[in-house]
Amino acid sequence: MSTVMEQIAALVPPGSRVLDLGCGTGALLDHLQKQRGCTGYGVELDDANLLACAQRGVNVIQLNLEDGLSIFEDQSFDVVLQLETLQHLRNTELMLRETARVGRIGIVSFPNFAHWPNRLQVMLGRMPVTRVLPYEWYDTPNIRVGTYADFEVLARKNRLRVLDSFGIQNGQAVRSLPNLLSSMAVFKFDRG
Repeated sequence: MSTVMEQIAALVPPGSRVLDLGCGTGALLDHLQKQRGCTGYGVELDDANLLACAQRGVNVIQLNLEDGLSIFEDQSFDVVLQLETLQHLRNTELMLRETARVGRIGIVSFPNFAHWPNRLQVMLGRMPVTRVLPYEWYDTPNIRVGTYADFEVLARKNRLRVLDSFGIQNGQAVRSLPNLLSSMAVFKFDRG
């Protein structure tokens, strides 16, 4: 498990009922179940990732997040994870509200477009290509970019209370100037 995933896992209270949106191969949910006594489900669209989840013994539901989370009742999970999925969704704000609706706590992460190397590349007239944003502008799966500061505004607009936030750079938490000094943003929030 990567250092980034370990830092995010540490935000999840032991024994939580977890919903992992865009869970990929289920590695984080598997870790949470084995190391933190959590239960729950992953949500994934990709067939190969669904198979990987099943092979790990992770409960997974095939669902397109663009369709929302209407199959889940209000506050049916202690924690809803949305790690590196927001930038792939057309209706980011709706999915953020849905995360807050079905979970008591939401945790999101996404590439921070305001990281200083990205700013420098834009100043030089190019779209950034980095380890966290490894695609050229014309072949990226990301349909939007955002910044640490942008998410703070979006959270306030949707009346979400940020419980914890930090950036991640080279696997380390960045709490001082995270909008400038980190390539990944992480927020833990509730409905306040």
